[in-house]
Amino acid sequence: AWFATGVNILPLDYIADHGILLTNGKGVQAKQLSEYILAFILDDYKKMKLSYDNQRQHIYDSKITGKRLSGQTVLFLGTGAIATRTAKLAKAFNMNLIGLSKSGQNKDEFDDIYTIESLESTLPNADIVINTLPETQETIHLLKKKHFELMKDEALFINIGRGTIVKEALLIEVLKSRVIRHAYLDVFENEPLKPNHELYELDNVTITAHITGNDYEAKYDLLDIFKNNLVNFLNKNSLIENEVDAKKGY
Repeated sequence: AWFATGVNILPLDYIADHGILLTNGKGVQAKQLSEYILAFILDDYKKMKLSYDNQRQHIYDSKITGKRLSGQTVLFLGTGAIATRTAKLAKAFNMNLIGLSKSGQNKDEFDDIYTIESLESTLPNADIVINTLPETQETIHLLKKKHFELMKDEALFINIGRGTIVKEALLIEVLKSRVIRHAYLDVFENEPLKPNHELYELDNVTITAHITGNDYEAKYDLLDIFKNNLVNFLNKNSLIENEVDAKKGY
Protein backbone atom coordinates (compact mmCIF):
# COMPACT_ATOMS: atom_id res chain seq x y z
CA ALA A 1 0.00 0.00 0.00
CA TRP A 2 1.38 3.36 -1.09
CA PHE A 3 -0.47 6.25 0.55
CA ALA A 4 0.46 8.87 -2.05
CA THR A 5 -1.13 9.06 -5.50
CA GLY A 6 2.02 9.30 -7.61
CA VAL A 7 4.12 6.14 -7.71
CA ASN A 8 6.92 7.34 -9.98
CA ILE A 9 9.56 7.16 -7.21
CA LEU A 10 8.89 3.46 -6.61
CA PRO A 11 10.85 0.64 -8.34
CA LEU A 12 8.01 -0.06 -10.76
CA ASP A 13 9.98 -2.42 -13.00
CA TYR A 14 10.84 -4.59 -10.00
CA ILE A 15 7.23 -4.51 -8.78
CA ALA A 16 5.92 -5.50 -12.21
CA ASP A 17 8.51 -8.23 -12.76
CA HIS A 18 7.78 -9.83 -9.38
CA GLY A 19 4.01 -9.58 -9.61
CA ILE A 20 3.73 -7.46 -6.46
CA LEU A 21 0.27 -6.04 -5.80
CA LEU A 22 0.52 -2.27 -5.48
CA THR A 23 -2.20 0.15 -4.40
CA ASN A 24 -2.09 3.92 -3.97
CA GLY A 25 -4.09 6.79 -2.49
CA LYS A 26 -5.74 7.81 -5.76
CA GLY A 27 -8.83 9.95 -5.25
CA VAL A 28 -8.29 10.70 -1.57
CA GLN A 29 -6.45 13.95 -2.16
CA ALA A 30 -8.86 15.01 -4.90
CA LYS A 31 -11.08 16.80 -2.39
CA GLN A 32 -8.26 19.04 -1.16
CA LEU A 33 -6.52 19.45 -4.51
CA SER A 34 -9.70 20.47 -6.33
CA GLU A 35 -10.34 23.17 -3.73
CA TYR A 36 -6.81 24.50 -4.16
CA ILE A 37 -7.27 24.65 -7.93
CA LEU A 38 -10.47 26.66 -7.55
CA ALA A 39 -8.72 28.87 -4.99
CA PHE A 40 -5.92 29.55 -7.48
CA ILE A 41 -8.39 30.48 -10.20
CA LEU A 42 -10.42 32.74 -7.91
CA ASP A 43 -7.27 34.34 -6.50
CA ASP A 44 -6.17 35.20 -10.02
CA TYR A 45 -9.48 36.21 -11.57
CA LYS A 46 -10.57 38.33 -8.61
CA LYS A 47 -7.13 40.00 -8.29
CA MET A 48 -6.80 39.13 -4.63
CA LYS A 49 -3.01 39.55 -4.58
CA LEU A 50 -3.36 43.10 -5.89
CA SER A 51 -5.83 43.95 -3.12
CA TYR A 52 -3.52 42.37 -0.55
CA ASP A 53 -0.52 44.32 -1.84
CA ASN A 54 -2.60 47.51 -1.73
CA GLN A 55 -3.62 46.76 1.84
CA ARG A 56 0.01 46.43 2.91
CA GLN A 57 0.79 49.77 1.27
CA HIS A 58 -2.33 51.47 2.68
CA ILE A 59 -3.75 51.99 -0.81
CA TYR A 60 -7.54 52.11 -1.25
CA ASP A 61 -8.30 51.42 -4.92
CA SER A 62 -12.01 51.01 -5.64
CA LYS A 63 -11.41 50.70 -9.38
CA ILE A 64 -9.98 47.17 -9.23
CA THR A 65 -12.16 44.99 -11.45
CA GLY A 66 -12.12 41.23 -11.33
CA LYS A 67 -13.01 38.80 -14.07
CA ARG A 68 -15.94 36.36 -14.24
CA LEU A 69 -15.34 32.63 -14.25
CA SER A 70 -18.60 32.09 -16.11
CA GLY A 71 -17.98 31.21 -19.74
CA GLN A 72 -14.26 30.62 -19.31
CA THR A 73 -12.84 27.48 -20.92
CA VAL A 74 -10.76 25.15 -18.77
CA LEU A 75 -8.55 22.51 -20.38
CA PHE A 76 -7.57 19.64 -18.09
CA LEU A 77 -4.54 17.54 -18.92
CA GLY A 78 -5.73 14.30 -17.40
CA THR A 79 -9.27 13.35 -16.40
CA GLY A 80 -8.58 11.35 -13.25
CA ALA A 81 -10.05 11.86 -9.79
CA ILE A 82 -8.52 15.32 -9.24
CA ALA A 83 -9.60 16.73 -12.60
CA THR A 84 -13.04 15.13 -12.34
CA ARG A 85 -13.76 16.60 -8.91
CA THR A 86 -12.43 20.00 -10.00
CA ALA A 87 -14.66 19.92 -13.08
CA LYS A 88 -17.64 19.12 -10.89
CA LEU A 89 -16.93 22.16 -8.71
CA ALA A 90 -16.16 24.42 -11.68
CA LYS A 91 -19.47 23.50 -13.29
CA ALA A 92 -21.18 25.54 -10.58
CA PHE A 93 -19.43 28.61 -12.05
CA ASN A 94 -20.77 27.80 -15.53
CA MET A 95 -17.30 27.19 -16.96
CA ASN A 96 -16.63 25.22 -20.15
CA LEU A 97 -14.78 22.05 -19.16
CA ILE A 98 -12.60 20.16 -21.62
CA GLY A 99 -10.55 17.10 -20.69
CA LEU A 100 -7.68 15.28 -22.37
CA SER A 101 -6.88 11.70 -21.48
CA LYS A 102 -5.17 8.67 -22.95
CA SER A 103 -8.46 6.93 -23.70
CA GLY A 104 -10.65 9.93 -24.51
CA GLN A 105 -13.47 8.21 -22.63
CA ASN A 106 -16.41 10.50 -21.81
CA LYS A 107 -17.25 11.54 -18.25
CA ASP A 108 -20.38 13.38 -17.16
CA GLU A 109 -18.44 16.10 -15.33
CA PHE A 110 -16.83 17.37 -18.56
CA ASP A 111 -18.43 19.05 -21.55
CA ASP A 112 -16.01 17.29 -23.90
CA ILE A 113 -13.16 14.81 -23.56
CA TYR A 114 -10.60 14.06 -26.26
CA THR A 115 -7.48 11.93 -26.45
CA ILE A 116 -4.16 13.52 -25.54
CA GLU A 117 -3.38 13.64 -29.27
CA SER A 118 -5.79 16.59 -29.44
CA LEU A 119 -3.53 18.71 -27.21
CA GLU A 120 -2.41 21.09 -29.94
CA SER A 121 -5.91 21.61 -31.33
CA THR A 122 -7.50 22.31 -27.92
CA LEU A 123 -4.88 24.61 -26.38
CA PRO A 124 -5.75 27.74 -28.43
CA ASN A 125 -9.31 27.81 -27.05
CA ALA A 126 -8.37 27.41 -23.39
CA ASP A 127 -8.41 30.30 -20.93
CA ILE A 128 -7.04 28.08 -18.17
CA VAL A 129 -4.80 25.03 -18.64
CA ILE A 130 -4.53 22.66 -15.68
CA ASN A 131 -2.05 19.79 -15.53
CA THR A 132 -3.17 16.90 -13.33
CA LEU A 133 -1.24 14.14 -15.10
CA PRO A 134 0.97 11.70 -13.15
CA GLU A 135 4.62 11.24 -14.04
CA THR A 136 5.13 8.48 -16.58
CA GLN A 137 7.52 8.03 -19.49
CA GLU A 138 4.78 9.44 -21.72
CA THR A 139 4.22 12.61 -19.69
CA ILE A 140 7.81 13.65 -18.89
CA HIS A 141 8.45 16.90 -20.80
CA LEU A 142 5.16 16.49 -22.64
CA LEU A 143 4.70 20.26 -22.86
CA LYS A 144 7.07 21.91 -25.31
CA LYS A 145 7.56 25.57 -26.19
CA LYS A 146 5.16 25.21 -29.12
CA HIS A 147 2.39 24.21 -26.72
CA PHE A 148 2.75 27.37 -24.65
CA GLU A 149 2.88 29.42 -27.84
CA LEU A 150 -0.44 27.87 -28.84
CA MET A 151 -2.04 29.11 -25.62
CA LYS A 152 -3.75 32.47 -25.42
CA ASP A 153 -1.57 35.41 -24.35
CA GLU A 154 -3.87 35.81 -21.34
CA ALA A 155 -3.88 32.09 -20.48
CA LEU A 156 -3.47 30.89 -16.92
CA PHE A 157 -1.37 27.72 -16.40
CA ILE A 158 -1.85 25.65 -13.24
CA ASN A 159 0.35 22.67 -12.42
CA ILE A 160 -0.55 20.39 -9.52
CA GLY A 161 0.33 17.16 -11.35
CA ARG A 162 4.07 16.66 -11.69
CA GLY A 163 6.77 19.23 -12.35
CA THR A 164 8.35 17.03 -15.00
CA ILE A 165 5.51 17.82 -17.41
CA VAL A 166 7.74 20.65 -18.71
CA LYS A 167 11.46 21.36 -18.59
CA GLU A 168 12.14 23.87 -15.85
CA ALA A 169 14.37 26.06 -18.01
CA LEU A 170 11.68 26.19 -20.70
CA LEU A 171 8.99 27.14 -18.19
CA ILE A 172 11.14 29.97 -16.88
CA GLU A 173 11.78 31.15 -20.45
CA VAL A 174 8.05 31.09 -21.22
CA LEU A 175 7.23 33.09 -18.09
CA LYS A 176 10.04 35.62 -18.52
CA SER A 177 9.02 36.30 -22.11
CA ARG A 178 5.34 36.42 -21.03
CA VAL A 179 4.17 33.91 -23.61
CA ILE A 180 1.34 33.29 -21.13
CA ARG A 181 0.00 35.67 -18.51
CA HIS A 182 0.50 33.79 -15.24
CA ALA A 183 1.27 30.39 -13.74
CA TYR A 184 0.33 28.78 -10.44
CA LEU A 185 2.89 26.09 -9.63
CA ASP A 186 2.71 23.59 -6.79
CA VAL A 187 5.12 21.07 -8.31
CA PHE A 188 8.53 21.48 -9.92
CA GLU A 189 10.97 19.47 -11.98
CA ASN A 190 13.52 19.66 -9.16
CA GLU A 191 12.24 19.86 -5.59
CA PRO A 192 12.63 21.55 -3.21
CA LEU A 193 13.33 24.91 -4.80
CA LYS A 194 16.51 26.53 -3.54
CA PRO A 195 16.15 29.97 -1.88
CA ASN A 196 17.90 31.64 -4.82
CA HIS A 197 15.78 29.91 -7.47
CA GLU A 198 14.94 32.11 -10.45
CA LEU A 199 11.22 31.35 -10.24
CA TYR A 200 11.00 33.31 -6.99
CA GLU A 201 12.02 36.46 -8.85
CA LEU A 202 9.26 36.35 -11.45
CA ASP A 203 6.15 38.48 -10.91
CA ASN A 204 3.89 36.34 -13.10
CA VAL A 205 4.16 33.11 -11.13
CA THR A 206 2.58 32.06 -7.85
CA ILE A 207 4.43 29.32 -5.98
CA THR A 208 3.21 26.85 -3.38
CA ALA A 209 5.59 24.27 -1.94
CA HIS A 210 3.94 21.02 -3.09
CA ILE A 211 1.27 21.51 -0.43
CA THR A 212 -1.97 21.12 -2.35
CA GLY A 213 -2.32 17.51 -1.28
CA ASN A 214 -1.71 18.22 2.41
CA ASP A 215 -4.92 17.35 4.21
CA TYR A 216 -5.40 16.44 7.88
CA GLU A 217 -8.51 14.40 7.11
CA ALA A 218 -6.95 12.41 4.26
CA LYS A 219 -5.26 9.90 6.57
CA TYR A 220 -8.64 8.58 7.69
CA ASP A 221 -9.78 8.01 4.10
CA LEU A 222 -6.48 6.32 3.30
CA LEU A 223 -6.75 4.03 6.31
CA ASP A 224 -10.26 3.02 5.26
CA ILE A 225 -8.98 2.04 1.81
CA PHE A 226 -6.06 0.14 3.35
CA LYS A 227 -8.27 -1.73 5.83
CA ASN A 228 -10.76 -2.76 3.14
CA ASN A 229 -7.98 -3.86 0.81
CA LEU A 230 -6.22 -5.80 3.57
CA VAL A 231 -9.42 -7.66 4.47
CA ASN A 232 -10.09 -8.47 0.81
CA PHE A 233 -6.48 -9.54 0.24
CA LEU A 234 -6.41 -11.85 3.27
CA ASN A 235 -9.71 -13.37 2.19
CA LYS A 236 -8.43 -13.76 -1.38
CA ASN A 237 -11.11 -11.42 -2.65
CA SER A 238 -10.34 -9.91 -6.03
CA LEU A 239 -11.96 -6.56 -5.14
CA ILE A 240 -8.91 -4.35 -4.53
CA GLU A 241 -9.40 -0.56 -4.55
CA ASN A 242 -6.86 1.72 -6.24
CA GLU A 243 -4.75 -1.07 -7.72
CA VAL A 244 -1.83 0.36 -9.70
CA ASP A 245 -0.62 -1.03 -13.02
CA ALA A 246 3.14 -0.93 -12.41
CA LYS A 247 3.85 -1.21 -16.14
CA LYS A 248 1.76 1.88 -16.92
CA GLY A 249 2.86 3.77 -13.80
CA TYR A 250 -0.65 4.61 -12.62
